[in-house]
Amino acid sequence: MTDPLKLFILAGEPSGDRIAADLVQRLRARVSLSLSGVGGDELKACGLSPLFPMSDLAVMGISDVLRRLPLLLWRVEQTARFIRSTRPDIVVLVDAQDFSRLVAQRLKALGYAGVVILYVAPSVWARAPQRAARLAPLFREVMAVLPFEPAVMQRLGGPPTSYVGHPALAERLDAIEPPERGPLMLLPGSRDGELRRHLPMFRDVLAALGKHPTIDGVVIPTLPALAERLRRETAAWPVPVEIVSERSQRKAVYGRAIAALCVSGTATLELALARLPMVVCYVMDSHQARAFDKLGRPAVSLPNIILGRAVLPELVQAGGVADASISALRALLDNKKARHDQILAFGELSELMQSGEPDFPRQDPADRILSHWAGIQRLSTLS
Repeated sequence: MTDPLKLFILAGEPSGDRIAADLVQRLRARVSLSLSGVGGDELKACGLSPLFPMSDLAVMGISDVLRRLPLLLWRVEQTARFIRSTRPDIVVLVDAQDFSRLVAQRLKALGYAGVVILYVAPSVWARAPQRAARLAPLFREVMAVLPFEPAVMQRLGGPPTSYVGHPALAERLDAIEPPERGPLMLLPGSRDGELRRHLPMFRDVLAALGKHPTIDGVVIPTLPALAERLRRETAAWPVPVEIVSERSQRKAVYGRAIAALCVSGTATLELALARLPMVVCYVMDSHQARAFDKLGRPAVSLPNIILGRAVLPELVQAGGVADASISALRALLDNKKARHDQILAFGELSELMQSGEPDFPRQDPADRILSHWAGIQRLSTLS
């Protein structure tokens, strides 16, 4: 009888938790699995008992990181020592780029020689391309969720990289016509700092647009752990807000929604694959704003990045986002053709995400993990 695959998997935020859970489910359909690591609700539902709370790692922006730096450094050390002592067959670090890199560096310093895989490529194409080559000694492979990333990593001398698609592909909807009326979706982010900065702005947007003739209800899809907080914080908003925390309900809501106002992040890709027109926004802290300006204010929404053109309006700044969001969202709600144009572009995006690029076609992430495990088993039989 074959021993189970001993997998250590770490996710640092909800989007990574979903990606990690998808991988675990794919692997469990094919092999026996012994699971350890760090994750949130989705990995817990897969049977993971986290080494520590995933919320310890969910930080965004320099100020958030500085406030929690001692804890983060301790979690790096704790994670690396746990991996070294338990010797899993394969370590998969999902996104959480800075934390994952520090863990991989610490493992190397501790003399750990096991297979370490980074799932979700760092955005070397957006900033600091020299980082790609620095990752080569740390990771056996990178599994990318954006179709253009393997070619970029290859060109920059990074680790071997494969394109494995994204769990958001499960939200794909066939071509649709924009409805005349429907719910407005609001996605304010999931990190504490994002919610603090965006919820007041979203309230102002609703005060201005909540009675627009195309809007039939307002819905915030969120994580179960955030549902009660959002119900409490939106209770006094000028328009009633429905909080949806069950993932199984989201696709149906997306299919009848009129449009969305969405904080930049993975959710923009999910909405695009569900063919839901949107305006993308982000309220930055002062450190983020300075860094963003230094980078030349690049595109931030995944649909725009993947397609290489401005399909979606992006409103990213340290302040004054409410007025700009009201104007952009009103223009989208007033113009059915603008919504239809976004839906057409999302169809192009969907096909590219589904198939990958010609030189780097989409692969099953479980296949990539199992290929490494097969190599480990071959070596063990020879030794």
